[in-house]
Amino acid sequence: MHNQRHVYADPLSGWDGSVAAARDLQRQLAAQVRLEDDFPPLRLVAGVDVGFEEGGRITRAAAVLLDAETRQPLAECVARIPTSMPYIPGLLSFRELPALLKALDALPQRPDLVFVDGHGIAHPRRLGVAAHLGVVTGLPTIGVAKKILTGEHAELPLNKGARVDLHAKEGDVIGTLLRSKDGVRPLIVSPGNRVSLATAPEVVMAFVTRYRLPEPTRLADRLASRRGKEHRV
Repeated sequence: MHNQRHVYADPLSGWDGSVAAARDLQRQLAAQVRLEDDFPPLRLVAGVDVGFEEGGRITRAAAVLLDAETRQPLAECVARIPTSMPYIPGLLSFRELPALLKALDALPQRPDLVFVDGHGIAHPRRLGVAAHLGVVTGLPTIGVAKKILTGEHAELPLNKGARVDLHAKEGDVIGTLLRSKDGVRPLIVSPGNRVSLATAPEVVMAFVTRYRLPEPTRLADRLASRRGKEHRV
């Protein structure tokens, strides 16, 4: 595969570094999120995740490209950059996106959709890392998280494929709790951009194989946490 670089926009453009300005920027970008299905038939999908090295001083982002039909990985990249800001709850994307975009940009082809280890609109200001990534790249994105950041839900049955809506305090649906395997802890699925609330869990279940996590984020998680082989960028 020929490596065609897709240089993505600066995700932190216009930010002065303050927490208040970051929250304002989140609200502005959240208004640009599109929650309608607007993606082609899936040929290539990517999974992305972030880990940290050297006590948090280095941000380590992983991107894996998969064949959407066979679920087989085609390429993988790891980007390592100095961590640009401390951990601040609700502002995770500001810490993770610079490295994530570098890893995503290094993939040999642009994916049709990106699975992000994190939240989409299931976020206090409706802009988790999957939504932020989707807006700045223009790519369709889905957030697949392991823990709830915000929201309330009804009891979830234990069987594979069970799902219940995740509601914001105002009552809006902001995501889905999805049981990807019988009896396992649920995934929190929320659209990031160009994917609807109804379609996001359907797409995630289509990429679940033997494991709790769908293949794109499972492979990216392995690579980000240094459990998989890597190609550095």
